[in-house]
Amino acid sequence: MKPSRNNERLNRERVRLISGRIRERRRQVVEPLRKGVVLAPATITSIGLLSGFYSAICSISGHFEVAAVMIMVAFICDGLDGRVARLSRTSSRFGVEYDSLSDVVAFGMAPAILAYTWALQPITTLGAAVAGLFVVCAALRLARFNVQTETVDKRRFVGLPVPGAAAMIASTAIAYSYFEFSSPRALCAILAPLTVALALLMISRVPYPSFKGMKFRKRVPPELLVGVSVGVIFLIMLPQVTTFVLSTLFILSGPYLMARGERSQAKETLLRSVSNSREQSSPAAGATIEAEGKVS
Repeated sequence: MKPSRNNERLNRERVRLISGRIRERRRQVVEPLRKGVVLAPATITSIGLLSGFYSAICSISGHFEVAAVMIMVAFICDGLDGRVARLSRTSSRFGVEYDSLSDVVAFGMAPAILAYTWALQPITTLGAAVAGLFVVCAALRLARFNVQTETVDKRRFVGLPVPGAAAMIASTAIAYSYFEFSSPRALCAILAPLTVALALLMISRVPYPSFKGMKFRKRVPPELLVGVSVGVIFLIMLPQVTTFVLSTLFILSGPYLMARGERSQAKETLLRSVSNSREQSSPAAGATIEAEGKVS
């Protein structure tokens, strides 16, 4: 009996030793991968940020088509970083805040500089005011998105997304360069009200479709598959015109949804959302304020 018990004990110790070595090896292999996965979304966001910065430099230098292309590069990076973070389950508050700061530069400042240097400069002060309005509305839109993340319908955006507004200005510049138009007055007369409209749509409550809730594993209708295939073909063969058409259709989708009777689900105002988040984060401070109100 004793030899059998000793053998069982030795076998258990061997299994523990082997399992411990396996866990150590797994830790040595998995932890660097996790660090790399966490670094990937931030790297993509940084590329988008630098694309917006370089777009501003190109606009100031007079290379408007390159500036518009760099905004579209930032647009692609903005779609990739969030998806990579969700697929790798590395989403964090830091990533959300960093992405918002990047969007202010890539989709707020860069398109405004492009619009002013390319089309709005002839109207001097008024053009600068229009471009400044676009920047302010973009920052307000991003701030509202951050505080209303948990209170809105995931299938709809409240107001025009900032990347969509930037893509509209960039695709307009690309299409203008492709068709070799040369009419500064007409361009200024069109882009000034367009920039104001985009700025107001960003801070409005017009619902816009969100593609974050799409599940590609589900079956899709054949008509949708054919439409997507045709769109991809045109995007490859004629990207200058296709990007402009797609951007225009997305801008018009919001008013179309509102005309159908859809309304944004978020009922809270911006200030109320901020106050609610502060009260939830510090319940003691909220109780103190309530007590002071009762005493007064």
